[in-house]
Amino acid sequence: MRSARWHLALFVLAAGLLASCSGAPGTVAPSSAPAASASASASASASASADPDPLPDPGSTVPAPSPEASPPPSAGPGQGDAELAISVVPDVGQEPVNYTLVCRAGVPAAESSHPTAQAACAALKANAALLSPPKPTAAVGCTQEYGGPQKATVTGVVDGVPVDTAFSRNDGCAIGAWNAARSILGPAGGAV
Repeated sequence: MRSARWHLALFVLAAGLLASCSGAPGTVAPSSAPAASASASASASASASADPDPLPDPGSTVPAPSPEASPPPSAGPGQGDAELAISVVPDVGQEPVNYTLVCRAGVPAAESSHPTAQAACAALKANAALLSPPKPTAAVGCTQEYGGPQKATVTGVVDGVPVDTAFSRNDGCAIGAWNAARSILGPAGGAV
């Protein structure tokens, strides 16, 4: 009987040590280092709080904060530099038509496959914000009209600012954004 108690005590001790060494979530491993003096721990906490961008705790389940979003290009003339992938779906069930548009100072580069690259680069140089239309808010009423089944996505960079925009023609606001960017979206959508 005494042997069984001894084995049970060893088992419980081993299980406790194993849990503290495994780093399982919610457990705290005991420190094998001697206790630090109050002044050493105070200076360590001061240096930790002085770190403006501390690394996240690897055992943390709290996600890291998102990086700040780049502001959209301002309306009005831009530099005319762009590297864009444009995909237009002309109608439901049709395959997308894909273009590449590369502009340097408002002039299309040789690698552009856009059918009207000259007009698209000129439009971006005239108004760098064409691919960053404002999102409608509750204060803005969009007419409930249908402009067609066309959809488009534009991803890339305009004047150093990342762009990832989707276009459709499902209401008045979306039709207005499509029409403003039609030089860039190209003729594949059939919407003019």
